[in-house]
Amino acid sequence: MSAGWYLRRLSRMGPREVGGRVGDAVRRRRWRSARPECPAVTGARFTAVLPAGALAAVPPDAAERLLAEADRLMAGRAVFFGVARDDLVAPDWWYDPKTGRRAPWGYAFDVPYRDEEAVGDVKQIWELSRHQYLTVLAAAYALSGDERYAERVDAHLRSWWAANAPLRGVHWTSGIELGIRLLSWVWVRRLLDGWPGAPGLFEENPVALRQIWHHQRWLAAFPSRGSSANNHVVAEAAGQFAAACAFGWFPSSARWRVDALRSLERHLRGNTFPSGLNRELATEYHGLVLELGLAAVAEADTAGVPVPRTVRLVLLRMTDALAAVVDDRLRPPRQGDADDGHGLVLDGPGTDRWGSLLATGDAVFGRLPWWPEAPGTDVRTPLLAALVRPYGKGGAAPAVSRPRTRPAHFADAGLTVLRGPGGIWCRCDGGPHGFLSIAAHAHADALSVEVRHDGVDVLADPGTYCYHGQPEWRSYFRSTLAHNTLQWDGADQSVSGGPFLWTRHARTHVLVADVPDASGGRPARWCAEHDGYEGVVHRRSVELSSTTGELRIRDEVRGGRGRVRLAFHLGPSVDAELVGNRAVLTWSSREGEDRSAVLDLPGELSWRAHRGESRPPLGWYSAGFGRKEPATALIGTGSAAGAAGFTTVLGFHGRGARGE
Repeated sequence: MSAGWYLRRLSRMGPREVGGRVGDAVRRRRWRSARPECPAVTGARFTAVLPAGALAAVPPDAAERLLAEADRLMAGRAVFFGVARDDLVAPDWWYDPKTGRRAPWGYAFDVPYRDEEAVGDVKQIWELSRHQYLTVLAAAYALSGDERYAERVDAHLRSWWAANAPLRGVHWTSGIELGIRLLSWVWVRRLLDGWPGAPGLFEENPVALRQIWHHQRWLAAFPSRGSSANNHVVAEAAGQFAAACAFGWFPSSARWRVDALRSLERHLRGNTFPSGLNRELATEYHGLVLELGLAAVAEADTAGVPVPRTVRLVLLRMTDALAAVVDDRLRPPRQGDADDGHGLVLDGPGTDRWGSLLATGDAVFGRLPWWPEAPGTDVRTPLLAALVRPYGKGGAAPAVSRPRTRPAHFADAGLTVLRGPGGIWCRCDGGPHGFLSIAAHAHADALSVEVRHDGVDVLADPGTYCYHGQPEWRSYFRSTLAHNTLQWDGADQSVSGGPFLWTRHARTHVLVADVPDASGGRPARWCAEHDGYEGVVHRRSVELSSTTGELRIRDEVRGGRGRVRLAFHLGPSVDAELVGNRAVLTWSSREGEDRSAVLDLPGELSWRAHRGESRPPLGWYSAGFGRKEPATALIGTGSAAGAAGFTTVLGFHGRGARGE
């Protein structure tokens, strides 16, 4: 990174964080030549096994999907972040198939992992080495008894350990990678417990013991600090704690377990609003943190380690919050960064991540009457539920007050969900810019709206697409113009200092959040404003009719004269015919039925449709990390001077209508 970036990054740190990072730098320098050996371990036994009958509770369709994925992996095939690979029979652990580059060898902290020219796309390299595909193979062995799966896991772990000596290479540069990898190893050992070779692969293998010890020593020495203490520190603590419980064979295991649990409890609270939503306001990280927390509690309960009441309480609130914000198809908001990161993978593709989390929440905490129905046909839920004591039983924390009706407004997170007839779902963003001083995973999306009809994106959040190596695309996908909100004088609402750094944050205030019961007949109303543009205030109000489903959006800019661009981004399956300031939208429902809507845009602005443009980027949708596809963006341009405001009306047609 440039010297300017380091100065901007330093400006977002407090004195305590700076001191901690100086200590880290000294320690890294000392570790370059100081290579302590793993202490001798004798008589180690693995006891953190699945209870009898746990595997029998896996639904047949979930097992079938898992075994199909395991067979693809055995054939060497997989897809990571949109890149198909067929080289996984004997993988090169440092190879990036996206760029064709190979990460350099050397002391871990000398590897310039952010430099794509030197390393390749580090996310592609790291993902395979999280070893979550090995948990899938291990689960396939546990469910089928077919030793081919276990033998492949054995071969790949031995290969990885041989190629990645402690503190050497790109896989020793980031704590979140070490934490998730440890959690994978715990589950690999658990799922291979019936295989005769499992002890020789783990507790009787000096190489494995050395790797496990060095991973935990690294995490104990270099936790994410201060402005970086987001989801990364939760992953580090969860992986450290899981390993210290399941692999508690070392002199330091008891201390690591205590310290990791203390960190986990502190940072679960710190990363979560009292309402239960994740403070990063990036939905996929809500899922990641919830998965990590549940997996850590499973290890605690299996090992008989008491867990602070607050840990289970935070996970309960996170689960209730997730149940509250999903649409009718169990899709949560698309908000902030998303990198397809998972805490624990035991299922094949096609498994609904959010349905799985709600099914686990039902098994562990109990569902509330207003929760949406979740199919719960996954492998992970019955296995986690077999390890975790049900909430309020067996020494777990007592029951607490939970929402009696489905929450629609989360005041601390500034997130409001309006619901209308026919599966209309609208998210309004009036929350903080992001979490901590750098707001690493935030987008400049204040006052944006996201609208779906029966689970189909109509007015869509663009997603993320990339992190490193493509700065123009990184900037676009998190820009104000890429979201359904208003841009003033060509600037973003918040000021970026780099790919994971914001140096000035827009402040947003919700003025009205009136979300009546849908049966009451009154429209739902929301209004908020932000101060991200110097000298002016952008105020937006949204009203959703409970009878017709008509959505009315009004934008006002107060305090200045300038050019505005008002953006409405359509989902990739929505076609638009723009004539003047009216757009007729058409798409197919998930059942193949025709749907349509009319978007009446403010006549004070000049409107153009953009789709799949690259110079500069405009009109794109990213369904997942590393993937993008063209989508229509309707951009209105004009002056705010003298305008009383801009009103946009979205009207949905009846079932099967085409909108002629």
